[in-house]
Amino acid sequence: MLSKNQIKQINSLKQKKYRLQHKLFVVEGVKTIKEFLQSSFILHILYTTEFFNIDAKNQEIISEAELKRISFLKTPNRALAVFEIPDSESIDYNQLIVALDDVRDPGNLGTIIRLCDWFGVKHLICSNETVDCFNPKVIQATMGSITRVNIIYTDLPKFLEQTEQTCYGAFMEGTSVYTSTLPQKGILILGNEANGISSEIECFVNQKISIPRFGALQATESLNVATATAILLSEFKRR
Repeated sequence: MLSKNQIKQINSLKQKKYRLQHKLFVVEGVKTIKEFLQSSFILHILYTTEFFNIDAKNQEIISEAELKRISFLKTPNRALAVFEIPDSESIDYNQLIVALDDVRDPGNLGTIIRLCDWFGVKHLICSNETVDCFNPKVIQATMGSITRVNIIYTDLPKFLEQTEQTCYGAFMEGTSVYTSTLPQKGILILGNEANGISSEIECFVNQKISIPRFGALQATESLNVATATAILLSEFKRR
């Protein structure tokens, strides 16, 4: 049976300040949990309504009613696990790196992490204002891909100021990505959903690139940042 303290701690992990304080985050759903268990992430405890056929010492069987009390989902999916937040790895600059300037939507960040995994981008650099990658909605959207992407939160202007890599920024007025010369290494920067790349970050961009509109009316204001990431990564990787 779950104690009041267990329930309180798990529910507190909905908030970033408590995730940072405890260095813990929540993963839900059998398939996603299994991906984490097969990765380098360290399991803190696993709660499940039926025995999990995995080698996990910290496993506790609970009732469906108890799972509903700790789940962040409207429809709980048989299991909830708490993992430790790991330290970030060092960056390998001999490959393409993605950087995010103030991306706020959890679904967008989760999708971008999944895209990095799909296109073989190992390192994702996030500004301190970008939504927390251990936010429950982000974790759900990554569908396990976060276990294969090194995510670093940092002072993005300072990071870009110190890098020797060529920086490519996504702008509406940039050169078409379809005609641009794109390298195998560098930093691809994408901006905030509403405002794009900030002026503070724009000064570090060496080359502005864009995804041209082909619609007859040219009326669409912009692309979703995750959609833009997919198109740009596809172009970088196919060259």
